[in-house]
Amino acid sequence: MTASADSTWIEAPNGYALTITDNKIQARNAKGKILKSVPAAVKKTDTFLNLDNLLTWLQAHDAECGATVEKWLLRSLPVPATVIAAVWPDETWQSWLRDLIIQPVDESGTSDAGAAGFLRDVNTTDGQISFGVVDLDGETQTIVSDEILIPHPALIEDLEDLREFAADLGIQQRFDQLQRAVYGLPVPLPDESVTVLDTWAGARFEQSRFAVGRAQSAGYSIQGGYAVTYIYEDGHLVEAQYWIGAGDNPEIDIWTGGLTWRVDGETAPVREVGPVAYSEGVRMATHIHAGRTVEENE
Repeated sequence: MTASADSTWIEAPNGYALTITDNKIQARNAKGKILKSVPAAVKKTDTFLNLDNLLTWLQAHDAECGATVEKWLLRSLPVPATVIAAVWPDETWQSWLRDLIIQPVDESGTSDAGAAGFLRDVNTTDGQISFGVVDLDGETQTIVSDEILIPHPALIEDLEDLREFAADLGIQQRFDQLQRAVYGLPVPLPDESVTVLDTWAGARFEQSRFAVGRAQSAGYSIQGGYAVTYIYEDGHLVEAQYWIGAGDNPEIDIWTGGLTWRVDGETAPVREVGPVAYSEGVRMATHIHAGRTVEENE
């Protein structure tokens, strides 16, 4: 996509002008023609360097907004309405928040799934913050609440029906709340003694750095040979850990191990892991495992 007529152009030397479009810098010449690439001479100007610094900041800001929304989802705790109202005017924040399912939270900290809706607008009138939503019947409603919850899809009832409903309404979430992969606990539940799942064990990576890179590119931490993701559930810090054998030599081949969960620092039986922590742990292991070296007999 090229720059539109509404783009803001910044004058550069020798008749050139620059703008940011589709997450990159574009240039036009003195005749008004938009160029396929920015000329090398223009890239040396202060105008380009300043715009490039701005683009870097915008990209970092965008990533930070997305990571924060994910953190709100994974901690399963209410978000103050004042926070949402403060960031909503920012187009980047709004792009991450728009059309997420939100639920009002009462004074006791309990969310009301029956009053949930897709977030469309945030308004402040006479100091009162209200959320404009499309409810699950397709009607426009207003939520007034001091706090709201952005529920994890593992906690949303009738998730498949909601996905179909959102598709019918043409709703597209930038953040993958509805389309996020969700995994339910095994049925029947494992015995109390089971603290590790080996479903994703035994996957080979030709080089350790391939497994580490796949984990880190998806936002997971690396600690002591494990890929780790953190979830706050029911007031507890949960660490899902998937062994990928990350060591000091990034070029040796490795085999993955088991998936475990630690609740407040203690290894937990799989059957006692909460639905969000279980789903996110399996999601991590599944993603990393998919990047394994595929042997000929697989």
